[in-house]
Amino acid sequence: MTDPLPKPVSSDTEPDAPPPLFRVTEAARAAGVAPSTLRLWETQGLVTPQRRASGQRLYAAADVARLQRIAYLRREAGLNPAAIRAALESENSAPTEAAITNEPLGAALRQLRQARGETLEAVAQAVGASASGLSTLERTGAGVSFKTLADLAQYYGTTVSRLSGQEEEGHPVVRAGAARIWPMPVEGVRVEVLAEGERQMDCHRFILAPGAASEGGYGHAGEEFITVIEGRFRITLDGDELHELGPGDSIYFESRRPHAWANAADGRTVVIWVNTPPTF
Repeated sequence: MTDPLPKPVSSDTEPDAPPPLFRVTEAARAAGVAPSTLRLWETQGLVTPQRRASGQRLYAAADVARLQRIAYLRREAGLNPAAIRAALESENSAPTEAAITNEPLGAALRQLRQARGETLEAVAQAVGASASGLSTLERTGAGVSFKTLADLAQYYGTTVSRLSGQEEEGHPVVRAGAARIWPMPVEGVRVEVLAEGERQMDCHRFILAPGAASEGGYGHAGEEFITVIEGRFRITLDGDELHELGPGDSIYFESRRPHAWANAADGRTVVIWVNTPPTF
């Protein structure tokens, strides 16, 4: 039997506590791949995890960020292992959109749960998720479906945008290429914030990698407008009303209607997504 991993401790109780380490299953979930894929990447020289004396692989937060970047380069950019190694070496330690960590999101969700005095198991049962998945989310800020994230926000009486810090005041003009990127805990989904501060609308640009999907339907208060800029976008309302949209197409619907969505293109899909009031 392997030794248990050290549990993350809040910095206000033990400021000198070592950073948490993650098992192969947790790291794989955060990267959106199978554990066997991580072992393959190790043989290809893409990542080098720590090892216990027993041989158990352990991944630090920086390793998880690297794994997310590898997954992005493989799936979105279509690079082979040699090209991925070259890309990682050239990037060095410079921040990239796929290497941005999501620890603030995980910490915010953990604080919300602890403030209510609830266990991971209780929250998992309430939102129909796994306790291990929520544990990984609270530790790494990654590894869940979009539906689960939306369900968690609704369960805690908040919104995804508030969890992202979107209500911080910002300049009314967002220049091309300068939109703030909110690192989603969902692989293949990039969200750019097109309007900062407390507004009457949530305005985002969603950039979806091939295969990206909500993985289930979710609903909330308000109304939504989506227009497709690039690719093909599939959305299902009420479980059976299917719409596939191409560039220039748009859809408007009440947010209370359960909606599930997916990138229906072979390449990326880009949509402008507006919610009002800001319930995203």
